[in-house]
Amino acid sequence: MGGTGSGGTGMGQWGIRMVVLGTALAFLVGCGSKTVETVEEAPAADSAWTLAAPIRIDGVRTADGGRSLVVDAEVPDGPRDCVRGLRGALDTVEHGTMYVRVTFETRSLNRDSGCTGTRRVEAAVKLGEPLNSRKVMVNSQDVYTTAGATPPALRRCGENGCDPTPPRCASASYQQAVNDTDIPEHTSWEERGCDDTWLVLDLSTRMGPVCGDAGDGCSSSGVSQRWFYRAEASGWRPVTTNGDAGCAGIHKVLPELPARLCASLPRLDRG
Repeated sequence: MGGTGSGGTGMGQWGIRMVVLGTALAFLVGCGSKTVETVEEAPAADSAWTLAAPIRIDGVRTADGGRSLVVDAEVPDGPRDCVRGLRGALDTVEHGTMYVRVTFETRSLNRDSGCTGTRRVEAAVKLGEPLNSRKVMVNSQDVYTTAGATPPALRRCGENGCDPTPPRCASASYQQAVNDTDIPEHTSWEERGCDDTWLVLDLSTRMGPVCGDAGDGCSSSGVSQRWFYRAEASGWRPVTTNGDAGCAGIHKVLPELPARLCASLPRLDRG
């Protein structure tokens, strides 16, 4: 009886060990299945990355004595990683222009990525040789030049091209001055005075409906401003506005303006 009791106790301990071991294996198998699921999800996440170009180029400046560029760009942003592998590279140099490419990989094309915001980044581009007076084209779109720029920044070429028009008392130069003034489109101008340093223009913008014949019952009005410009290397730069007659009003804010350019100015009719 004593021997039989001892054997029963041994079997009971063995049974308990088997239950504990079985529970441990079940737990490990459960953990293993979670690990496998995580590994399987990784390729799906990686497949969401797509090669892209910046949303916008905000500026370009030189570095390393003109042998490198720093491109300020706007890229997607969100709560998760939205950009990786940001890269700037020089593609080619042709006809006085360095062609630069800025790219990165992003998840923003995936609606579930959360990459709905933006942020600013800097992409470095090694040129291998000084930029000197050559232009820079970024991603076959934006063109920048050293002409008329304040180093180390480059100047973005606008609708007047990359080569600034020297300020002069001529119609083409007046048109550039109007284009560089913060006013509505389709604004007309009238010269009121000009010399080698100063330009005075009256600018008029029509407001209201577009009218046809005078007798069709349609009426519109105009908004006028008198702008004063100073000559700079890149063209006429807007300085201030004043619609008073003569020199008294403008000399309060621009005393250096020659009297010969303001003495005969009429009071501006603002329409």
